[in-house]
Amino acid sequence: MKIIAIDSSGLVASAAIVEDDKLVGEYNIQHKKTHSQTLLPMLNELKNMVELDMSTVDAIALAAGPGSFTGLRIGSATAKGLGFALNVPLVEIPTLDGLACNLYGTDKLVCPIMDARRDQVYTGIYEFVRERGCSRCQNLKNYELSCLFPQCAVSIEEIADKCNKTEREVIFLGDGVPVFEEKLSHLLTIPYSFAPAHMNRQRAAAFAMLAFRYIKEGKVVDAKDHAPEYLRLSQAERERKGEHAAN
Repeated sequence: MKIIAIDSSGLVASAAIVEDDKLVGEYNIQHKKTHSQTLLPMLNELKNMVELDMSTVDAIALAAGPGSFTGLRIGSATAKGLGFALNVPLVEIPTLDGLACNLYGTDKLVCPIMDARRDQVYTGIYEFVRERGCSRCQNLKNYELSCLFPQCAVSIEEIADKCNKTEREVIFLGDGVPVFEEKLSHLLTIPYSFAPAHMNRQRAAAFAMLAFRYIKEGKVVDAKDHAPEYLRLSQAERERKGEHAAN
């Protein structure tokens, strides 16, 4: 099975092609350009570099949200266009789940944090557990991502409190780390660390690997039915709602 995966939910634009257990190619960039300028050229260059026959693609995986409102819309439009053109389903991966998968197999808790502005973060708490019947198996492919606290938009104080209550060591990653690192140092009472540079941002390949499991479980949608998951209203929607309330 061959999957194209894309992510434009945060600061990084990322595209990957994965075939079964093989990462065929991946393109990640974080630079001062909008995702509308980078995502399609990245995909085209990646396709040409690996000589991809688009007719062999089985599904399109994408970061479905939360994240940047503009970034999610760009990723959504790109994935829907590919899905329609290739007549293949989309696999919607929650952004925080995909980000957590960068640390696949760790015995620590994983807490991705994305800067959601307005003193909030998009976050969740995850762990990796062995599949049933694999208690003695040493094969890392037999781990499953388990969600202890589902993705949400909360204050850094709230997620720090949730982490403290687990009484377990936590690894933090995501673009919210440099924004809230100092606050976390004052709020946390548990052992913690931060993921290194090559693991601390979204990677399309991680979304692709989750997509294989989703497809096995039948969690796919038609391109026409996909919509991003924002978790909260955009600024324009909040202002419009405030105006209606005032009137």
